[in-house]
Amino acid sequence: MALTVDIPIIAPEVPQYAHPGDAGADLTSAEALSLQPGRRALVGTGVRIALPDGYAAFVVPRSGLAAKHGITIVNSPGTVDAGYRGEIKVALLNTDASEPFEIAVGDRIAQLIVMPVARAAFIPVEELPDSVRGDGGFGSTGYQKDRGIAR
Repeated sequence: MALTVDIPIIAPEVPQYAHPGDAGADLTSAEALSLQPGRRALVGTGVRIALPDGYAAFVVPRSGLAAKHGITIVNSPGTVDAGYRGEIKVALLNTDASEPFEIAVGDRIAQLIVMPVARAAFIPVEELPDSVRGDGGFGSTGYQKDRGIAR
């Protein structure tokens, strides 16, 4: 059974989950605009929420907008902290090189995922414990599946 948390909200349109079991609830635009090729805009949703302590909300792109129109979120995921009470806005980016993207009031522009989050207690040390991965990162595992070909 899914975890449910009550979130007080002020919104012209309450975010909705499209299907049972969806992680993200749709955020809609509270304003109309034309997002030109290669440009970004901070788009209001009119949504204000009060998350309980121990929770955060994450604003993430809609996969259909990204795949079909090249619309993504500049700071994805955008983080909404429990103490924030202002309007949730979405920093949209039109990655299409030639086509503007028209946004109307009520259009679904992003998804909001509410999650419990741990608060870290950072403990300064002189050395970190070993791990299998170590300090490998930024492509250290390669980008192609091993096909038995020496590289």
